Amino acid sequence: MSSPAAGLSSQNGAGRQACSNGPIQNLIMMQAPGRGYNTAAQTMHPQHMPAKAPLEQPAGQYHYGCYQSSPPVSVYQGPGQSAPPVSVYQGPGQSAPPVSMYQGPGHSAPPVSMYQGPRQTNMTRPPMRPLQPHQAGSARIAAPAPSSTPPPVCSNSFYPGSQIPPHSQWAYGTPPPMSQPSVATNHVTSAPSQLSAARYGIQNSPPQGPPAPLNTSVQPGQPSGYGMQNSPPQRPPASLNSSVQPGQPSGYGIQNSPLQGPSAPLNSSVQPGQPSGYGIQNSPPQRPPAPLNISVQPGPAPPPVSPLSSQSYQSGRQPFGPPPPVRPEAPPTGQLNNAATPPPPAAAAKQEAQHHPQMGRAVGLSYPSLPLGYQNMAVSPCAPGMQPLSQRYPAGAQSFQQAALGPAQLGSALGGMNLQQSQPEALRAINLLQERNLLPRGPVTPPVPCLPQDLQRLNCSPEVFRCTLTNIPQTQSLLNKAKLPLGLLLHPFKDMSQLPVVTSSTIVRCRSCRTYINPFVTFLDQRRWKCNLCYRVNEVPEEFMYNPVSRSYGEPHKRPEVQNPTIEFIAPSEYMLRPPQPAVYLFVLDVSHNAVETGYLDTVCRSLLDSLSLLPGDTRTKIGFITFDSTVHFYNLQEGLSQPQMLVVSDIEDIFIPTPDSLLVNLNECKELVQDLLKGLPQMFTRTLETQCALGPALQAAFRLLSPTGGRVSVFQTQLPSVGVGALKSREDPNQRASAKDIPHLTPATDFYKKLALDCSGQQIAVDLFLLSGQYCDLASLACISKYSAGGVHYYPSYHHLHNPAQVEQLQRDLKRYFSRKIGFESVMRVRCTKGLSIHTFHGNFFVRSTDLLSLPNINPDSGFAVQMSIEENLVDMQVVSFQAALLYTSSKGERRIRVHTLCLPVVNSMADIFAGADVQAITGLLASMAVDRSVTASLSDARDALVNAAIDSLRAYRSGGLSVQQPGLVTPACLRLLPLYVVALLKQKAFRTGTSTRLDERVFAMCQLKYQPLAYLMLMIHPALYRVDNLTDEGAISIADRTVPQPATLQLSVEKLSRDGSFLMDSGSVLYLWVGRNCAPNFITQVLGVPSYTAIPQTMTQLPELDTAESTRTRAFISWLREQRPFYPILHVIREESPLKASFMQHMVEDRTESALSYYEFLLHLQQQVNK
Repeated sequence: MSSPAAGLSSQNGAGRQACSNGPIQNLIMMQAPGRGYNTAAQTMHPQHMPAKAPLEQPAGQYHYGCYQSSPPVSVYQGPGQSAPPVSVYQGPGQSAPPVSMYQGPGHSAPPVSMYQGPRQTNMTRPPMRPLQPHQAGSARIAAPAPSSTPPPVCSNSFYPGSQIPPHSQWAYGTPPPMSQPSVATNHVTSAPSQLSAARYGIQNSPPQGPPAPLNTSVQPGQPSGYGMQNSPPQRPPASLNSSVQPGQPSGYGIQNSPLQGPSAPLNSSVQPGQPSGYGIQNSPPQRPPAPLNISVQPGPAPPPVSPLSSQSYQSGRQPFGPPPPVRPEAPPTGQLNNAATPPPPAAAAKQEAQHHPQMGRAVGLSYPSLPLGYQNMAVSPCAPGMQPLSQRYPAGAQSFQQAALGPAQLGSALGGMNLQQSQPEALRAINLLQERNLLPRGPVTPPVPCLPQDLQRLNCSPEVFRCTLTNIPQTQSLLNKAKLPLGLLLHPFKDMSQLPVVTSSTIVRCRSCRTYINPFVTFLDQRRWKCNLCYRVNEVPEEFMYNPVSRSYGEPHKRPEVQNPTIEFIAPSEYMLRPPQPAVYLFVLDVSHNAVETGYLDTVCRSLLDSLSLLPGDTRTKIGFITFDSTVHFYNLQEGLSQPQMLVVSDIEDIFIPTPDSLLVNLNECKELVQDLLKGLPQMFTRTLETQCALGPALQAAFRLLSPTGGRVSVFQTQLPSVGVGALKSREDPNQRASAKDIPHLTPATDFYKKLALDCSGQQIAVDLFLLSGQYCDLASLACISKYSAGGVHYYPSYHHLHNPAQVEQLQRDLKRYFSRKIGFESVMRVRCTKGLSIHTFHGNFFVRSTDLLSLPNINPDSGFAVQMSIEENLVDMQVVSFQAALLYTSSKGERRIRVHTLCLPVVNSMADIFAGADVQAITGLLASMAVDRSVTASLSDARDALVNAAIDSLRAYRSGGLSVQQPGLVTPACLRLLPLYVVALLKQKAFRTGTSTRLDERVFAMCQLKYQPLAYLMLMIHPALYRVDNLTDEGAISIADRTVPQPATLQLSVEKLSRDGSFLMDSGSVLYLWVGRNCAPNFITQVLGVPSYTAIPQTMTQLPELDTAESTRTRAFISWLREQRPFYPILHVIREESPLKASFMQHMVEDRTESALSYYEFLLHLQQQVNK
């Protein structure tokens, strides 16, 4: 093992000298470290400590060398879900595990892993009971049996007579048992796991079955979890193409067994009756009639290929490499109306028939669906590594040349794209302990799938549809070996500047799996196309023969649906269960004494008054208002009244609607009354002394009022609900905020809000919650009303119109976006994938109506979703797989629309190719969602340990199966070089950090953001971007709309990168911090900040003055460019070294050590210790 500190840059110390990236070495932070962590009392942040050299253990602190974990819960499930049976394995002679990571003294438990099975449970469950302890010395894990009642949970004590509990696993994509239905929910479920007696899953005892001797080889069928058997050390594989024996467990070591026979023919046919990905039987193989002018005659179909064992894969097939980027033309925009289809002239039809010969290929083969024009392409050599995606949304009707070559020729062309022929940049081995500067100069770009150039041109943008692995493994066992999660991250309703919209009376879909026709289907001839998900051959409707773009007939392959991976249809009447609903907006406002004191009511009413004309809708748009304190107030806005009438319902135990017909009114007809109400509402309750809050009855009233139509409810709440149904009590102990123990009360205190949310979802009602409070409001309970109704949560801690003007500006900006952004009503979304893949877990805000159908009463452009997947059937006879997300919604104009996104990815058969296609940011986003579920259903320490284990396992898998030449140190492929950094950043994020004073509501809100924010915004929240801005130049700048935007380099999030003679901008997603050093150049202070000296910088400065100087122009242009990249408006805070906001700024320095968390370098040393075991 190499010296940890050796090889680092000089700024971190030379040679073996103990070095630091904390305040001990940096003049900025040269003050005596204090005890504890209290951001209110300490302004100079003694929590940052030296980072590189081992430190002596201070009095009262535990030693960092011996990590401790909290008592794990072996069942990982969502709130209200039933727990699957979990049994305990304890090998003979096993002792208690050592102490684990990130926990205070006195707590010990086996580690928790990120891997677990996809078996789903129902949305509701009875209270969890303890597991029944097993007898000591039990040699086998009991097979889980389906049961609605969870077994009791065993004690977590290590006293005599108690049993050692098992640890949880996150098995990425393990298929559920055949005897149990796979019910999709928005929570990660658990699978039985083995007990580990060493840190992070190094197993010292035999697994299932009777004890085996040390030199006995692993038996087929043993689990591929974290536990590593103490069998003889495995020799590293001779080459990246070494194959695994069928039935060999997918552990970390890959034996050098003989190569398998040749891979199955690419044209192997699917067995008749074999189930597809959605349970649709495939039709028997057929052969298309050969046309007169066919150029290549089809040969006999090859014999069917039996699926391989789930524990094996083939090494004969050649994987792929990435293509060079292509810059396409802009797609057509606007509606493409093809309602009137002209009849085809006879001569034109004859000419088209001669110009487009059929494919020489048998029908019904399991070769993936590729458009006919892609079968005679010249394949460009792969460009190395992670390339920036040069195209955003592919062009419209492109030229589509019919070719006579069949899939065999295409297969040979794709087979030449082997990553191993010339190792790409993504697989370059990096020793993290020696290479410090890993961040790219600009944003991290997603890897480009290794597809032919023209096929990649038609692929979906990663901004909308992104997979954690851009190279899909052939088998589940191969995926298990890689120890990487397989999942999708979606941003389905993203604002798009170029979106093709098609109006058609016929929407072409597969008759079996209902897949929408897309660029990756195969046209067998002009009249037939083959689905790329289930491989069924479908007829081309007559109307689809006409191309509305070129106004030509007989070219279905040139239609917009086949030329654009993202497209929107105007749905015909068969996609409507009822007439499209109008846009309905109901505002529910807290008007208690506490709410009036904050002054939020004036801000909300003024913002809504200014945005009334911007609310999405048409002439049918309706609006209504409800206010509440200890009673519920309705407002009669019926046309003809001279002023609004307030109706008070004091019986909150049995709430009712006083006048149902006049409380929701047409906005256009009653606009003057609505404006009068918004002008007078802030003054109506200025002298109120009512301190009670009846949120539950107000929500019940809103549900009853909107049930006939559906719509959006916007709730503004400022305190803990205290009376009526849904009343809550404070559960937070401020003295335990910084405790090293597990954080309690992350789960709801009552199921009232979840049940009401499910009722709202059934009536197409979504609830958005705005929480404006400086006191505890039990967001863990209140957030359920938005989570299960597809709403959103917005949190403004310590909001006050006088004491916190920055949050007033933030609320104003957010409301402007909220009132005017696009919205979809009564929507549902379904995600489909190629046969052999399955979806088992969803993450986000929704309700799962069926196994793969998400109910979304409202959909907005700021909502993201994540999906976990598994490989149920071997993909050895496929070269590509496809994924399709279809969102059906009603627009604010009353149109029923369908937005469809399609993604195509290659299939590979080697560990090296899997790692080469790993998307580190997508992996981090999926792990964050999984960790949030683990925190809620198990414990926070379980989630933290599971995140650490995810990094350990992926690096260990790469070392054992993906690294051709073993190297010392902590080695990772270049594509995963940022994974340890992102994991340590997650551990210090508000949602998961410990030892730092964090309000419970702030922690829960951070978890909500991790679950439903799109990936682009999520990554800035996890790992902010830091730039130096006091020396901006035009070198490397970009030009946007006649503006020159500087592009400074991204810096590491460490205090050592700060200097007192500079100024630094941090972009954390929702907030921008401009940190100004004490000795910053006077030129920057005067010409950018507009003040004469450093001491004149205001403590609450949130805007830069518009000065006519080059420095001011550059700085404002760069900040404006950052803001334009997201829909919401991040507030800028200009802070000095003495500013109270310095604590928030320094907490984002994730590479530095704090009193409760390791520095990034110390974390790498810990990973190296575990990986090299």
